Order: sequence, then structure tokens, then C-alpha cells
Amino acid sequence: MVRGMASKADFTTVRIFVPGGQLGAGVRGVEVGAAVERGMDVMAMDAGSTDSGAAYLASGTSKNSREAVRADLILLMAAQQKARVPLIVGSAGQAGGDLNVDWTVEIVTEIAREHRYRAKIAVLYSEQSAATIKAKNAAGKVKPLPPTGPLGDATIDECRHIVALMGFEPYVAALEGGADIIIGGRSTDTAVLAAFPIWKGAPMGASWHAGKTAECGSQCTVDVSLGSGVFLTIDNDGFEVEPLNPANRCTVHSVSAHMLYENSNPFRLVEPGGVLDVSGAKYAQISDARVRVTGSVWDPHPYTMKLEGASGGQYQTIMIVGIADPKVLSNLELFRSKMHHTLVRRVERTMGDAAGRFDISLRIYGWNAVSGGAQTQELANRMAKACNPYFFHMPLFDGDELPSYGFPFTPAEIPRGQVFEFKLNHVVEVDDPMELVRIKRIDLTDRVDSAES
Repeated sequence: MVRGMASKADFTTVRIFVPGGQLGAGVRGVEVGAAVERGMDVMAMDAGSTDSGAAYLASGTSKNSREAVRADLILLMAAQQKARVPLIVGSAGQAGGDLNVDWTVEIVTEIAREHRYRAKIAVLYSEQSAATIKAKNAAGKVKPLPPTGPLGDATIDECRHIVALMGFEPYVAALEGGADIIIGGRSTDTAVLAAFPIWKGAPMGASWHAGKTAECGSQCTVDVSLGSGVFLTIDNDGFEVEPLNPANRCTVHSVSAHMLYENSNPFRLVEPGGVLDVSGAKYAQISDARVRVTGSVWDPHPYTMKLEGASGGQYQTIMIVGIADPKVLSNLELFRSKMHHTLVRRVERTMGDAAGRFDISLRIYGWNAVSGGAQTQELANRMAKACNPYFFHMPLFDGDELPSYGFPFTPAEIPRGQVFEFKLNHVVEVDDPMELVRIKRIDLTDRVDSAES
């Protein structure tokens, strides 16, 4: 048991409001008001994901705009002040790196000062230095996840930022410290929701399963368009989940199916410190809109944290051409093959060794559209300019008159910038769940800030 956690004997019920699947995606004020009226004990939600690629970790930026995140936080922080319950946000700023977290904290403190809110804020950091990961790797504590292989120092050095996904323990430590608002770095989605009930003494299996079910807010409902959030009630025997919009419903199917979301095994979910096993779980429709789940089991395992590391890759320049020639349209694969061969030879002839390592990808408005790059933006631009005449005039068959295809923009070359990529798909073994976590405390009750390691 984590220090300060309540015992199961003291536990009765915990009510959790999950405002949505991601901070900045659009919290609904009517649902926030309904949760306050129903008597929630905590608000908890995720703010990030790797779904949108490596750019946000590599650059330390958010996919969601500052205005969107601020709008959600205004609603949630007002509810926190009114209901006097903790507000927990995990994987802040999309990627959960230090820059992402600090960006979110800046918005939180800005809102607090504008509205004269008095609150204790805990900030959880889970970004790791290259030196830390190298030392763990040298000690044999870093293991690859399929399909990656062993990790080398060169790969670690390529990463601009590395994060270790936190479990529930750092959030419990923040709650123990009296935090009103917790802004967490990169965490598992489930841990962010499971932390408060576990702290209060709720069963581990029910807490983790409830967290998994509600991690994406209304996605566990029948109609995701009818709301953004859901309401969880966890007791000693299981949990219940329901939407806050009376027009929406949770069903046995919509709830049980969420175990398959971003998870290859519908019965087991690996988390820091253990595995959630729902193979014996029972789902019951106890009202038209509410589902009850019992029988979820937590299976403890040695503690590991997933590592995510991102770096900048090659650069891209895009050109778009519109073709209405019936001859080309009826021979697209032949045209694409010939064009690709022609463009590669064109770059090699005009730029020689200066081109370095490059790739030209012909994307037929979405077909196989996943590659293409050069070593610098300047080289990508030069290649695009060299290829311009062929994009514009290359005939499908030799001997045909030169066609004139249409560029929709001028200039035709569109610099896209650097292409980012994930470098790590590994886990790191730790002896203490807090070992790779730093906590900063901001006290806005007396306007004095303090920090601790």
C-alpha cells in the first residue's frame, strides 16, 4: 500500500467525473454543472496521446490550441472551486514532456490569478535525461517492446525528449500533499483516472477497470456525439458508468468493448506495476443508461514504465498537381511508376552527391501516402524545384505531345518542415514508482511557490 492511502475497510464509494477524452477537445459546461449537482468527489481526465505522432514530444508543443485548452480549464477550474474537489489532468500538453507540462501550468496559473482562485497545485514531471536512460540501460533495466530490439546509446542521444509513463502513485503523492489541482506529465491514461479511488481505498481491479473504461470520456457510450464526459461510481464490489446527457446511454457492449481500444488483448491490460485482468468480469445493464461491472482483478507484477522518445527526422517539401487527362487516369499505376523513376533520376542528375539520402514519394491523393524526405529543408526545396518541369509536363507515353497539368498553388513548392519520429518503444524497470518522477508544488493560497525533488 502506498503511504497515506486509505484502507479498504474505510472505503465506501467514490464518484468520478471524467469531463472528456482529452483536455482541449471540448468540455461541455452542461455536463460539468450536472456533475457538480450530483456530488462528484474528483474530476480526472487525460490530456495527451501518441496518436497524432512524435512531433508534439519532439517539439514540446500541444496539438490543441492554447485557446481550446484554456476554455476547458476555465470550466473545470470554476467547478473545482465550487465543489472543492481535486482536478487531475494527466499527459499535459499532448505529450507530457516538461515543456508540454509547463505550457499547461502557465494556463492554469493564469486563470487562477485572473479569477482570484486560491488553490494548491501539484506539477508532476516524468521527462528523463539521456544520461538517466543510458545508466538504466547499462544496468540491464531497459527492455524492448516488439518489434524493436535492444536499445543503444546512439538512439538515446537522437531523442530530443524522453518521457516515462507514470502510474497512479505520483498522483497519490500529490493528493497526499493536499493538491487541489494536479497537472501531470506523461502517464498512462488509465492511471490518471484510477489514482483517486485507489488512494481512497477502492479495490484495485475496479479502479483500474473503471479508469480504462472512461479514459476517452463518452467513447464508452452508445453515441459519442451526445456528450464529452461520463460519470463513474466505484464501490467495494465494482463500478458503474453512465453518461451525463440523459439522451445518451451506456450499454454492456459499449462499455465492455472499450477494453479493446488501443489494446490487443480484450481481457488483459498491462499497466505500471501490474496487469488488469477482466477475463472474469461481469457486465450488467442496471438501467437504460447505466452499466455495472464486477469481477475485475488486479494482478501485481514487477514495476515498469514505458519509455517514449522522439527526435527530428528528415525534411519535406510538397508539390500538388491536378491531372484530368483520361489517358493518365486510366493508367495511374503506370504513370506513377514512370514519374517516380523520372524524378529520382532528375534529382540524381541535377544535384549529384549533394542530394545525400533522400526519398521521393508520389501520393495519389492519399494512396500509400506515408513517406518521402530529404536531409535538410533546403535540399527538399531544391529537389522539388528540380522535379517541377516533370510534374507539369511529363507525358505518359513517349512520343505524345507534352501535356500541361495544373498546379493549384504558386509557387508550387510547399516547405513542410521536419518530419518527426518516435525512437523508443521500450520499458524501464524501477525499484520505486517515484524514482523517475519530480514533483513541484505551487501554492496559490498565499502566492508562495515552492519546489521539491
